[in-house]
Amino acid sequence: MSIKEIKEAIDKKKALFGIKQCIKSKKVLGGVFICKDTRDEVVDMLENAKIEFSVLKDKKEMSKELNLDFLSEVFSIKK
Repeated sequence: MSIKEIKEAIDKKKALFGIKQCIKSKKVLGGVFICKDTRDEVVDMLENAKIEFSVLKDKKEMSKELNLDFLSEVFSIKK
């Protein structure tokens, strides 16, 4: 999974941003990505919820590449 897939999910309105949305929707997730500078407590929350994730770039780079006007540590894609 990659940034390209996140972009496609955003276009299809199937992207979720943030830890709360991820955990709340964990039954319908097709992929979860975190930034390499994600806070330890967020990583612990994902691990405790038994959600597998991939690590991508840092928050600023992700925001820039995805053309977002906000920073997010967790990106999820719904199935």
